[in-house]
Order: sequence, then C-alpha cells, then structure tokens
Amino acid sequence: MANETVITVVGNLVDDPELRFTASGVAVAKFRIASTPRVYDRQTSEWKDGDALFLTCSVWRQAAENVAESLTRGMRVIVQGRLKQRSYEDSQGVKRTVYELDVDEVGPTLARATAKVTKNPAGGGQRTASTNVEGDPWAGAKPANSQQQGGGWGGGQQQPAAQGAGYSDEPPF
Repeated sequence: MANETVITVVGNLVDDPELRFTASGVAVAKFRIASTPRVYDRQTSEWKDGDALFLTCSVWRQAAENVAESLTRGMRVIVQGRLKQRSYEDSQGVKRTVYELDVDEVGPTLARATAKVTKNPAGGGQRTASTNVEGDPWAGAKPANSQQQGGGWGGGQQQPAAQGAGYSDEPPF
C-alpha cells in the first residue's frame, strides 16, 4: 500500500510464535524478535552489544501456520513487513506508544544455519509427490538417472550410482 513504512529486520526470536485463530477461522501468529547491533569498541578492541530493538510481529493466514510450525525461540530470522505505531493508555492511565510489524515475509537466516524448505501446495492442502496435477507437465516427470537405458553417460553406458549420478562435491575451480 502507498505511504506505508516497509522495513527489514534481522534478529532472534525472543519466544516461540503463538498461533491463534480469529472467530472466522483465520490464522494469526504473534512473535517477538530482538535485533541487537554489534559495535566495535576501539578502546578495548572488542565487539560489544548495542541497545536491542524489540518488535512484536504478527503474520496472517497460511504464513502464520508455517511460522508456528517452523520457527522456535532463539532462531535467527529475517522479517520484512509494514511498521505500525499504536498508542494506548495503560491501566495506570499512562499514555504509551508501541511499534509493531505486520509481517509480509519471514524466514530463518542462513548465515550460520541450514534449513530444509518444503513448499506448500497452492490450495493449502497436502499433496504427495506422485500426484499428477492436470496441466502441469512437470508434476509426473521422473528425474533422469543413470539407471535408464540409452540415456545419460557416454551413449548408453551406465554411470555408477555411488559417484553421485553426475554431481560432484569438488569445487568448480
């Protein structure tokens, strides 16, 4: 939308995402992240933590369910969304202002971790790999492998499966 402040924040989850459902059945997950800058102190020649930024984040629908299933406290994540400011009066009558993030995209950072991604089908339901989707030429396709006759390596010769079927761990340089 126009004139919204979109930001990207990298930080750690402070607690596990909390999944809830609205009265109409729409999923929403809330979680908090802490983003702490690292500052180099030249006097001590050490890295030190700066002041942490804590943001409450909310994500909706299928993404909310994915977040609740995939992310846990302590994970380093990258979150992109629309920054919102909300003012309210607390129980003692003090006016407060909070900043929250309506999340559009979220995922684990891969700088110091690995992740396995499983794509959800477009309809939201589960589908097995053997299901052939009408109009999708790749849905039923089988990968070419070295065990098929006449294909692959050297005009019909079979490549041993132990050698990775054409893939190598060696760097390309």
